[in-house]
Amino acid sequence: MLTKKQHELLVFINDRLSETGVSPSFDEMKEALDLRSKSGIHRLITALEERGFIRRLPHRARALEVLKMPEDTKPSVKPSPAQKGFRPAVVSSPDFKRGRPTPSPQQVSAPAAGVVDLPVLGRIAAGTPIEAIQHEVDRFSAPEAFIGKGDHYVLEVQGESMINAGIEDGDFVVIKRCSDAENGAIVVALVDDEEATLKRLRRKGASVALEAANPAFETRIYGPDRVAVQGKLVGLMRRYN
Repeated sequence: MLTKKQHELLVFINDRLSETGVSPSFDEMKEALDLRSKSGIHRLITALEERGFIRRLPHRARALEVLKMPEDTKPSVKPSPAQKGFRPAVVSSPDFKRGRPTPSPQQVSAPAAGVVDLPVLGRIAAGTPIEAIQHEVDRFSAPEAFIGKGDHYVLEVQGESMINAGIEDGDFVVIKRCSDAENGAIVVALVDDEEATLKRLRRKGASVALEAANPAFETRIYGPDRVAVQGKLVGLMRRYN
């Protein structure tokens, strides 16, 4: 799932390529999306590239190629073969500010004594941040002694940026809801009120760093007003085939 701005930029690039065969400039993209600086366009381009929607053509200035479009996009021209049959592979993490819906009684049975019934709120990228969603997708029962006190939820990890912290693609992480965490804790962080990611929290002066546990992924640094802690990692569950 793409953020609104990522989706707008992808459609703009695709339409321009279809019309002229030439990628729009960063200034044209900035004006089309009504952004203040080209750094925001660079961040959006990088996110689209990392998610496999576009690629930059080497040794050519302003050269972008659209590899695929989201399923719900209605193209203004006939789609290319690469755009057909695409099914999004990412289910993103929750928009906690809006709260989560309460499942109907027939969907959730009462947990056994000593067992806590936790909501599974989708998948969260352990790599590139992805747009937050708001729907509960499943329930997960866990021993009460394992969870501890407080309000908790479960996310399925997608990506490999936290593998050196023992968190692998496909793991289920138990998150305790909180709005702050100690330096060095692994947290669910909401960036710019729309993107959520699982990272280690590092505070450096007035800046907040979201640090991966894999040298192949860069540490992202933000101003303190751009990052909101939505929960802290307190447990991990892994399914073996």
